[in-house]
Amino acid sequence: MIPISDDNSDRHLTPVVNYIFIALNILVFVFLQGMGTNLHFTYSFAAVPAEILSGSDITTHGQIVVDQYTGEQFEIPGLQVTPIPVYFTLITSMFMHGGWAHLIGNMLYLWVFGDNIENRIGHTKYFIFYMLCGIFASLSHVLSSLLMPNTSLIPSLGASGAISGILGAYIILFPNRRVNMLLGWWIVAVPAVLALGIWIIFQVVSGIGMLGGSDDGVAYAAHIGGFITGIIFIKIFDRGNNKPYGETRKFIYRR
Repeated sequence: MIPISDDNSDRHLTPVVNYIFIALNILVFVFLQGMGTNLHFTYSFAAVPAEILSGSDITTHGQIVVDQYTGEQFEIPGLQVTPIPVYFTLITSMFMHGGWAHLIGNMLYLWVFGDNIENRIGHTKYFIFYMLCGIFASLSHVLSSLLMPNTSLIPSLGASGAISGILGAYIILFPNRRVNMLLGWWIVAVPAVLALGIWIIFQVVSGIGMLGGSDDGVAYAAHIGGFITGIIFIKIFDRGNNKPYGETRKFIYRR
């Protein structure tokens, strides 16, 4: 199921910060990453667990890998020199993506769910909340590399850790809000607690699968860590708001 929209009838703020985050992600991918072709930039500013744990920059040589199914050879670039303190890659990696599908999928989730959180807690708090969720999500991935040492030199990137924090906040603040999901050729409206509950269960199951040796290249620990961070932090950032959790306006779906 793919989320395509939700109820924004109670929105009174223009989600300027959310728009800026979406624009930054697109601009970085197009102009700095060269739509995925500038591997030197990508391998310089992505977050590498071993670098974060050691606090020092690491460079490696590229290597030729043979696909065991097709026999096709391709080169995996080595880690490049990082011209900034390596800890800052926890932030730069939040605005980078591995391809168009990765970017579009993340921006769709950010578009659908981010504006509601910004509307709830305000522009400044939303900016800080998003950044903290992204950083803690990246740190969750870094810590998970201790359990899987063979992943410590693999760069990670993407906005999904921060967006996972937004989803965690959303399920706390708006559990009963209807989310329109694309299911095959149909659009179905389901409560957020169901849509996002299924999503986080899938992340946990897939994350456990990685511990068993199944690796599909997705940083599930970052998703889980970001989601938990969002659940915890939203209770802090939403203090002083008079609306109780889960309050939504009544509305009617017409067909």
